[in-house]
Amino acid sequence: MHDPSRCPACGAQNDCALADPRSADRPCWCYSVSIDPARLQALPDELRNAACLCPRCAQVDEQLKTPPRSTP
Repeated sequence: MHDPSRCPACGAQNDCALADPRSADRPCWCYSVSIDPARLQALPDELRNAACLCPRCAQVDEQLKTPPRSTP
């Protein structure tokens, strides 16, 4: 079984809020970014939807650096 706190692509810590009981009541960082579906499809079937990718493997580092836009 795959560890939900580890990236299924590289095995690094994925910083998933839902995988940590201390922050499981908060949304995960992945909810605020757009991940290319091809990145997820590249995972083996048994690892898909089992854990968050890490920001590096999800290729969203720049999105995480950009502050969220406020809606009027």
